[in-house]
This record gives sequence, C-alpha cells and structure tokens, in this order.
Amino acid sequence: MTSKSGVSVERGRWSAKAKRDAVLRLLQGEDLDTLSRSLKVGAGKLSQWRETFLASGLVGFKQRGDDARDEEIGKLKTVLGEMTMRCELQRDAIRRLKEGLPLDEARLPK
Repeated sequence: MTSKSGVSVERGRWSAKAKRDAVLRLLQGEDLDTLSRSLKVGAGKLSQWRETFLASGLVGFKQRGDDARDEEIGKLKTVLGEMTMRCELQRDAIRRLKEGLPLDEARLPK
C-alpha cells in the first residue's frame, strides 16, 4: 500500500516519515476525517500522532546549545573541586597536629 505522500506503508505499520507527512498535512489544514479515510488510519490515531509530533517539537525549543555560561560553570566547578580538596587536606593536617601525629608532607596543600 502506498500513502498519498508516496511512502509505502503496510497496514498497521507506519514509518516515522509517513507519520510526519500525515501530521504535516493535518497542520497545513487538511480535514482530519478526509485524511483519515484517505490514509485508512483512524482519526484518533492521526490526532495522537499530531500531539506526539507537537510535543516533540516543543522539546527542541527547550534545548539550548552550549554557550559561554556553560563553559564558565565548568571552570567554576573545577575551581570548587580543587578548593574542596585543599580544605579536606587542611582539616586532616589540623586533626593530625591536634592528635600529636606527624604531618604527611606529601598530603599538605601546596
């Protein structure tokens, strides 16, 4: 079976491209019932495809590419990680001094 868009479709199995083509026809104003009869697919199914298509498009608008802010956040996370390590090493050094234990020079922050 071949759809109006020229895409071969088995009854019950629709490719993503065939679904997209059907939804685009709906969005361009073609009547739902007419399209449903033409493609031999239920109006409910076509409506479901349209809603899925529109929801997926919304996800694309919500995504944003990497920008300078993301790069700056990465740098700040690195600095924070280094500072956290230094604090932990200093806390360990203070604990060892309080307990009268020798300091591990290799572990002291530089």
